[in-house]
Amino acid sequence: MKKKVAIIGGGPAAFLLAAFLDAEKFSVTIYEKNKTSGRKFLVAGKGGFNLTHSEAVEQLIQRYTPDDFLANALSHFSNTDFRNWLDQIGIPTYIGSSKRVYPKKGIKPIEVLNAILKHLKEKSVVIKYEHTFSDWDQYGNVIINNQAISANYTVFSLGGSSWKVTGSDGGWLDTFSKKGIQTKAFQASNCGYHINWKADFIKKNEGTPLKNIAISCNNIVQKGEAVITTYGLEGNAIYGLSPQIREQLQTNSNARVYIDFKPSLTLEKIHSKIHLSKYRTTTDILKKELKLSTPAIDLLKTYLSKDSYLDTQSLAINIKEFSLEITHTTSLDEAISTVGGIDLKAVSDQFELKKLPHQFCVGEMLDWDAPTGGYLLQACASTGVFLADYLNKIR
Repeated sequence: MKKKVAIIGGGPAAFLLAAFLDAEKFSVTIYEKNKTSGRKFLVAGKGGFNLTHSEAVEQLIQRYTPDDFLANALSHFSNTDFRNWLDQIGIPTYIGSSKRVYPKKGIKPIEVLNAILKHLKEKSVVIKYEHTFSDWDQYGNVIINNQAISANYTVFSLGGSSWKVTGSDGGWLDTFSKKGIQTKAFQASNCGYHINWKADFIKKNEGTPLKNIAISCNNIVQKGEAVITTYGLEGNAIYGLSPQIREQLQTNSNARVYIDFKPSLTLEKIHSKIHLSKYRTTTDILKKELKLSTPAIDLLKTYLSKDSYLDTQSLAINIKEFSLEITHTTSLDEAISTVGGIDLKAVSDQFELKKLPHQFCVGEMLDWDAPTGGYLLQACASTGVFLADYLNKIR
């Protein structure tokens, strides 16, 4: 007789778990509170659908915070494994110039979702919509739509607390805390950061990008670009520093980041170019000799003293290490992802809740962090497959 697996939540971690569970051993039901599944999956696809990242798995693992918690899952079901599986269900992928992995051109996010749902249907996975988890009964069974659900194994895949419009509101956190399960408050990650811009600077530069830069915080460097917004900065060059910025904000109530406007050049080379330039004005040297963008030049002109701007050594140092103070993050709901949720100490190496035997947590509801670029989706997929293969081996 098949054993019952109840999966609470219909997102990527749940889908991959259900896809890899042995259909000969398990009867699988996914309970989704929305009228449809995969809503955050589709929203994420609007800005360029990163399915995973193509870098070597050893390097990929190091992108996560903490990097040891997900190591087994990521090694077990790597980015290459994910791409191979997608290809098997009819979603060929390609590697973009940024080494991010996308569906083959012309394939829309909804087509990826439909291919996954079709595969689950072929495996006889049942998805019940408008079914909301609220608590446990006295016997430890989950309560869904005010009814206790009996299952041999229960897996929670409830997501984080960003993009509430998709149903990912983190409302489950208190329920788990009251059950005696260790949790952590949600915090924004991969989000915009507030900077008190000077009025004349932001009036001229709002909405403009700083391209081909590197930003550092706590000696961690992230290359890419950032967009200047009314409130501060957003973009991949700063998203990847979320753990370091959060740490400083918690310790100091503000954070300090440093922009390198010319990561391809050494300090000595920049100093030499400025010193030997044929151009007469500092602005022309920056624009024509060093090829700095207008917003980068405006940052230097606005925030450096006149003496520092005109001094060759000081200017070169600031081009390589321009300091900015971050005051706080954008709201949880505006963040691409969140950290917090289930404390990692509350689960075993197989993601089983230590307080509730045969009940597990996968995906973003666990307290790990990753930058954008396919890493978030990869980890959700990997935790789902890792748990599926663990359950498949239980006699």
